[in-house]
Amino acid sequence: MARTLNEVLAGLPKARKDRIAARPRVLRDEVESLKALRKAAGKAQGDVALSLQISQPSVSKIEKQSDMYLSTLRNYVEAVGGDLELMVRFPKQKPLHLSGLGEIPEKHEPVSHRRKRV
Repeated sequence: MARTLNEVLAGLPKARKDRIAARPRVLRDEVESLKALRKAAGKAQGDVALSLQISQPSVSKIEKQSDMYLSTLRNYVEAVGGDLELMVRFPKQKPLHLSGLGEIPEKHEPVSHRRKRV
């Protein structure tokens, strides 16, 4: 006689049931694409386009890219309301946060008070 899923689950140890119940939350917190990230943030492509000051088809093109500049990724993430953090993981070490990559440097004002060499 075949058993239903509920019957199988009922026969599992509590720890296993808890792990099974937690799995959808883990999967919900992982996204596989920029499109999924945008949807998780509740934004439409038009919203992102307006924020980035580009066209909606350009947003669609960005979402389909598998390789891009970090600055493009950072701008996209900020346009959907997030902050981009880069983390490096090495075996047997604490994760390291990498900062400064993907940021567009501010233009420096010319220095007019330099000393002239005599």
